[in-house]
Amino acid sequence: RLQDARFKNQRIKMRELYSPLPIITIDNVHNIDSASDIKKTNINYPTTYYELISCQEEEILNALVLGTRDYILKNGFKKAVVGLSGGIDSSLTAVIATMAIGKENVTGVIMPSMYSSKESEIDARELASNLGINVIVIPITEIYNSYLENLKSVFRTNEINITKENLQARIRGNILMALSNENNWLVLSTGNKSEISVGYCTLYGDMAGGFSPIKDVYKTIVYSLCKFINQKYPGLIPQRVLTKAPSAELKPNQKDQDKLPPYDVLDSILKAYIEEEKDPHSIASMGFAPETIRKVINMVDSSEYKRRQGSPGVKITPRAFGRDRRYPITNRFKLS
Repeated sequence: RLQDARFKNQRIKMRELYSPLPIITIDNVHNIDSASDIKKTNINYPTTYYELISCQEEEILNALVLGTRDYILKNGFKKAVVGLSGGIDSSLTAVIATMAIGKENVTGVIMPSMYSSKESEIDARELASNLGINVIVIPITEIYNSYLENLKSVFRTNEINITKENLQARIRGNILMALSNENNWLVLSTGNKSEISVGYCTLYGDMAGGFSPIKDVYKTIVYSLCKFINQKYPGLIPQRVLTKAPSAELKPNQKDQDKLPPYDVLDSILKAYIEEEKDPHSIASMGFAPETIRKVINMVDSSEYKRRQGSPGVKITPRAFGRDRRYPITNRFKLS
């Protein structure tokens, strides 16, 4: 029924019956205990669901918070841990966790390396301070150098290649899982749907964790949600997080768009291919370059084995990875 186009259209028509409300802001934006803080303000709440939702971003955020809270608590956990990179994905994940289970139950872990920018660490600390969550700082440079020294006999090059990039992500994943085991904290992965779709993620690295709150959220929607959060809670997410170029910071001057198309282009192609099941020719008619379409589709098809090993997440799109999209793990599908 959820995939029935008639039902989907019916939902849209129902929503059109209600006029959207202005965004409600709260004066005390810092140290949010939980989503229940909103209820403590003197507001006369509407009586229907559609009157409660001011915009699509609020509906998505509510779903992500509810799904994350339910998964954490119903699986016997009381607390969660998030790796804070100073980037937009980990920032959104930390906000969702804080709203879901309260600031006292969330720990952010900052794990800078020699390639981490000073600005990213500052932004991660500022976000944690704004949320009022616990913070642990564990630099990984010495650990990383120890790995390089012990593995130098098997490495084929001294250059910073994909092996050495992934090594940093896996060191961070190990640290988060160690903290999880030691404290019975659930690790929340921070990958978004755009990255997971094309395999721009590291198995046993940034994919490590028990739950992925934004797994079904495209990168462009991540930005929309963060802007909405800052409208509702002014200054909660540092402004630089929303404006700087996305980067994994695993090597000098690295940017996501060194390997990926711009996210507005990427997300449009992904939505057409994954959710609307359009073929390359149909996607090309939308105005995208054939070589870009071919690159994106091949990345999606070749990354299924990664996605199957990732943690579950909240479903917010018509077709989330997993039950919604059956695809063979082992395949030789490739566009020439």
